[in-house]
Amino acid sequence: METRRALLVDAFTDEPLAGNVAGVVPDAAGLGDDRMGRVAAELGASETAFLFEAGDGADERVRYFTPSTEVDLCGHATIASYAALYAAGEIDAGERTLRTNVGDLSVRVDDDGTVWMRQNPPTVEAVDETALDADRLGDALGIDPAALRDVGADLPVAVASTGLPWLVVPVNFLERLGEAEPDAAAVEAISNAHDAAGIYAFTFDAIDAESTLHGRAFAPAVGVAEDPVTGTASGAVGAYLRSVDAFDGDFPEELRFEQGHFVDRPGHVRVRVEGDEVRVGGRAVVSTEGELTLPAE
Repeated sequence: METRRALLVDAFTDEPLAGNVAGVVPDAAGLGDDRMGRVAAELGASETAFLFEAGDGADERVRYFTPSTEVDLCGHATIASYAALYAAGEIDAGERTLRTNVGDLSVRVDDDGTVWMRQNPPTVEAVDETALDADRLGDALGIDPAALRDVGADLPVAVASTGLPWLVVPVNFLERLGEAEPDAAAVEAISNAHDAAGIYAFTFDAIDAESTLHGRAFAPAVGVAEDPVTGTASGAVGAYLRSVDAFDGDFPEELRFEQGHFVDRPGHVRVRVEGDEVRVGGRAVVSTEGELTLPAE
C-alpha cells in the first residue's frame, strides 16, 4: 500500500509538546483533495501542511487543511514545515518562496533555525459598533462586556488581515481574557458575518515581562475551537496595532505575542511590521515522525 512520510511539529516553541502542533507532509505529490482532507483528519492537528514541487519562480507549493476543510494560509504550519525541513538538512538557511492559495510568499530560515514568514500586505478595517457591540461580543466570548468597553475607545474592534482575516478584539486585563468561555455557535456566526477565520482577543496585560501582549484565538468557523499559537492572526494583529497607533508613534522594532497558556500549550510569536511588510517568526520542534498508510484515491 502507498505510504507517505508524515510529521507532527510543535511550532512557536523551543520545547516539544508545547506551542501549536501542525501536521506536515513533506512530499504530497499526487495527493488529491479527498486524501489530503483524510490525512489531516487522521493527524488531528488544527492544520496540516502539504508540500509539493512548485516551479515557475517558487520553491514549494503549500496547501493547508484543517480536519474539516481547506484554509488558504496557516502561519504556524508554515513555520513548522520549514523548521522541520531545515532540521532534517533538506533545505539550507536563507530565503525561499512558497506558493499558497493567497499568492507567493517569502520565507527566511536563520542559521539558528528560526523561520520568518513574510505575509501579504495588510488590511485593517474598524468594525462599526452598531454592527457589533460589546454586549454581543462579550456574550459570544464569555467575557464581561465591560472588559471590552474599557479599552474600546482607544482600541477599536477591527477585521485585520495579512492573508487570512481575523476579527481583532481588545480586552482590558488578562484575568478577564482568561475567563473566556466562548459560545462556539455565536463565535462562528460573528466570524462568518465579518468574513473572518475567527476571533483573536488580546490584552497588553501579559504573563511574561518581555511579551507585548497575550492573545487567544477562537476559530470554530474553520473547525478550530481554540488555536494555541496563531501565526496568521499574529501578523494581522501586528498590522492592526500599527494602524490604530497603539504605541503613540513609537512602534517597536519587534513585537512578542504570547499565547496558548490557557490550553496548556504555551508559545510565542515574533512579529515585525515595517510599512506594508509584515513578518512573523518562530522556532519549531519535531515531536512525531513516521509513515502514514494512505487509502486509494
